[in-house]
Amino acid sequence: MQVSFETCNNTLIIKLNGELDHHSSSYVRDSIDDEILAKNPKNIIFDMSRLNFMDSSGIGVIIGRYKFIASNGGKVGIVSMKPQIKRIYEICGLKRIIPSFDNKKTAIEKL
Repeated sequence: MQVSFETCNNTLIIKLNGELDHHSSSYVRDSIDDEILAKNPKNIIFDMSRLNFMDSSGIGVIIGRYKFIASNGGKVGIVSMKPQIKRIYEICGLKRIIPSFDNKKTAIEKL
């Protein structure tokens, strides 16, 4: 699992590459939290264009970052989900609390 970051207009873009599961969730969570503390973004966007798999641990990572950003008045979005990831996003109810967008540009404009 690889995690990389980009910042645009006080929005932290989190690029996930690989499988977000119980094996990688601690590393991903810690990496994201370190970047949030260092950059102090208003909003975050999860770019899932290179995410191939996500289980309940991955959902927990996303929900935890959502709660943190939302508690500080920020917003969270998800972009570029593959069909198998979108299915998990819809089934687990993330769709009701975190909006999805087709691309980063649209997400930045609407958040």
